[in-house]
Amino acid sequence: MSRFYARGSDSETESSSEDEAPITKPTIQPTVYLSEDEEEQTSKRIVRSARDKRFEEMYTLVRKIKNFRKNNDMSNILDCYEDLTKAHQKALPIILKEEKGATPSFYLRILAQLELYVNQQWENKKTMSKINSKSLATLRQKLRKYNKDFEEDLAKYRENPELLDEDDEEEEKEVDEDDDESDSEPEVKEKKPKKESTKKVAKTDGDDESDDSYWGSDSDESSSSSDETEYTDLRQRFLKKAGEGEQEESKTKKQKEREQRKKDLAKSKLDKEQEDEDELGTWEVVKGGVQAERPKMFQKDQEINTPVVMKKLVEITAVRGKKGTDRKEQIELLVELESVAKEANLGSAVAVKIGFAIIAAIFDYSLKVHEIQKVQYWMKLLDKVNEILSLSISTKDHLTIDENVAEDSEELDKAPYKVRGCLMTVFERLDEEFLKVLKELDSHSFEYLERVQDEKKICEMLDRLLAYLESTHLVNDKGVMCRAYYKKIEHMYYKFDVRVLKKKRGEFKGDTSVDDMQRLAGYVYAKDTTDRLRTRAILCHIYHHAMHDNWFEARDLILMSHLQEVIHHSDPATQIMYNRAMVQLGICAFRHENIQDAHNALTDLMMSGRVKELLAQGLMPQHRHDRSPEQEKIERSRQVPFHMQLNLDVIECVYLASAMLIEVPYLAEHEFDAKRRPISKTFYHQLRTLEKQSLTGPPESMREHVVAAARAMKKGDWQKCYNCLVNEKMDKKVWHCFAIYEYTKNEEKIGVKEMLRRKIREESLRTYLFTYSHVYDSISLPRLAGMYDMEYAQVHSVVAKMIINQELMASMDEPSKTIVLHRTEPTRLQSVLLQVSDKINILRETSDRNFETKIQGGPGTMGPGGKGRQFNRMDWKNRRNQNQNRGGQHNRGDRGDRNNDRGDRNNDRGDRGDRGDRGDRYDRNRGNRDRDDDQQRKQAVEQ
Repeated sequence: MSRFYARGSDSETESSSEDEAPITKPTIQPTVYLSEDEEEQTSKRIVRSARDKRFEEMYTLVRKIKNFRKNNDMSNILDCYEDLTKAHQKALPIILKEEKGATPSFYLRILAQLELYVNQQWENKKTMSKINSKSLATLRQKLRKYNKDFEEDLAKYRENPELLDEDDEEEEKEVDEDDDESDSEPEVKEKKPKKESTKKVAKTDGDDESDDSYWGSDSDESSSSSDETEYTDLRQRFLKKAGEGEQEESKTKKQKEREQRKKDLAKSKLDKEQEDEDELGTWEVVKGGVQAERPKMFQKDQEINTPVVMKKLVEITAVRGKKGTDRKEQIELLVELESVAKEANLGSAVAVKIGFAIIAAIFDYSLKVHEIQKVQYWMKLLDKVNEILSLSISTKDHLTIDENVAEDSEELDKAPYKVRGCLMTVFERLDEEFLKVLKELDSHSFEYLERVQDEKKICEMLDRLLAYLESTHLVNDKGVMCRAYYKKIEHMYYKFDVRVLKKKRGEFKGDTSVDDMQRLAGYVYAKDTTDRLRTRAILCHIYHHAMHDNWFEARDLILMSHLQEVIHHSDPATQIMYNRAMVQLGICAFRHENIQDAHNALTDLMMSGRVKELLAQGLMPQHRHDRSPEQEKIERSRQVPFHMQLNLDVIECVYLASAMLIEVPYLAEHEFDAKRRPISKTFYHQLRTLEKQSLTGPPESMREHVVAAARAMKKGDWQKCYNCLVNEKMDKKVWHCFAIYEYTKNEEKIGVKEMLRRKIREESLRTYLFTYSHVYDSISLPRLAGMYDMEYAQVHSVVAKMIINQELMASMDEPSKTIVLHRTEPTRLQSVLLQVSDKINILRETSDRNFETKIQGGPGTMGPGGKGRQFNRMDWKNRRNQNQNRGGQHNRGDRGDRNNDRGDRNNDRGDRGDRGDRGDRYDRNRGNRDRDDDQQRKQAVEQ
């Protein structure tokens, strides 16, 4: 049968093969060589779309971020995040084209998760390493800025995260399937030729099989013929087949079936676990560590009386501080015991005793020094202290609470009751806990505002406590009363009272906070036996006076106390209080036009360069060495709460303005003085730095405004100086803080701005006279008054002071109202020459001193007293004797004694002869030079 006909059934082929004559198969098959193009066709190259490439790159980065997030590796998360944003930027054209500008859901999800993760980690930033905390801060800043572009999409994601997560999973599966297909296709295509070759080798029996093996199989022919007959047109050959769409539909159906099966399995597992829990019971959380047995309260039929309750109280408190004690459970037990005692009506003494135990247990709940109380326990603490205080006030006639009462002598059954305890100590501990809460919280958070409002409750509690102490026997205890009054001072000294200023202006009559402070501080000054309380009370009193513009009272108080001499021996908290008082005193002096006093008060603080640290308002970064964690915790515990802090911009502005009003006239007066020393190094450095700049723009910061004002004052331009210092920008930064002190009296404004205008005009006038006095023979006083917008009497007063203090060499001509300058001051050229001559004299004296040192064997020489070699008198004598002996042995003559000018030139030293006396040579030559100089001087005089 011919191979060109279609193949029939097996029976037909068998019969036809029997009829036909056998055809011998060729023994040698021809070798077929494949060209390079055919080899490339066999291994088909996979072409992937640009979308798949970009999305796959983004998916890999997302997976990396998730892995690094498990390890809290912030630096690697930051790097991957930056790479992810770059990859998204590259994929943006494809997203706009194919996704119609819709941001991929997986990208939104990772941004939202990263934002949530960063916010969670930000709370634990203190426990991180330095690198991780720095990376976290950078990541937080970049993420906030970047997420602003996706606010709407992120808001939609947060509303319905599940919908976007499903889309995200489908996209991931598509990408994974594409990867799997791309990996599997080459393997299948490589395996197909091998199968065909095995078939060809196996088919060796029969004629038809030999024909098929030699000429190729009929299936190939049928497929090729069907391909040729199937496509009538070239266009149809490359169209998508109908079967491919069905295959895709079957794929999606399979995926849905798989997902449904997974959900059913998960649901069945949950049902099974629930059934097991119902059978075995619920799980209990087991706490680590050694578990202390919870003491049972009372039996049902047991009689409740005071000894039984006190015994149970001792039993509960005995576990306090031991390892494995559940502090929360201890508080609950004490509260339960208190309720049992109230039901049994055991009296106020038992209630106070249990109340003290509950307060101690709440304090113990946060054992760490820097761990703050939780809000619920803080509120419980406030309520419990208030309750005990109310109970003590209501029963003060027959209840005595004192720390001097011994435990054995306590009376809890009968009146009058006696309880061991101290309400003042409890309040001090409560106040410390309150300050600790404020220090640890973020000053810009809503929680901080809530906690600050608790200060009103604490102050009311303190007033009630003071009333209780003054009405009991404790009023005679000076130590307790001083502590109570100091606590009142501490809560009062930094608060501004407007009634004080109104009372000064006659707008209010009555007691103010200044009067209360005087009464409380006076008691502490008189009765306190410890130096610390008295010192801190004085500093609080100074601060309060200075804040309310009582300059003379504050100044006298600090001068009489002599605190400047002993403050260095005080503890750090007292030194911080001293720094705060000095700052407030300097600002008060500035308001009262005492510029020199303001500068002196602020100089020490500002020259240190650590204003924040010295005022306990923050920590400065240390470049050379980092602080240890313990040291940093200690320094943070000393910080002042945010609502008590001072404005650093106001402090610096007051200091620089005071330095400008003092330094600029001084520089103009001593312009050519070589021994001039700057009064304020900080201000002088700022001024020199700005003058060295080739290009100076308009001032922006507060420092630049003050320096620009100083440059204008150096030229005598008071109007420009004032405008640089007082303008809208500086009003918002600094001068609005002084607005409360401004008022009008007899149609005259009194305030800081008016004071500055007056001082700037006076100092600009002095600077102008110092700078340009060598130009004038005489100056008209009315003209100066017009230039500086001052009255004639003010100008006359300023010039007269300068003449009296010998700052200006001039005299006043009253009839003509002029200043006559005497020209006793050297000109600019003469001043420069005087400086050069001074420097030459200093150089000559230095060279003469060095020359004499070398001649006399001083430091740096090899003789006696020299540092080049240590001098020993015995060595010197031995060496001289050796020289004498050596001269006798070698017939070189005796060099002689050192005192006899080291030998005679005529000794046996050969023909070297007339070398003269070595010892006398220098003196003789010097004498000859002196004689020649004298002769020259005489000839010059005669001429």
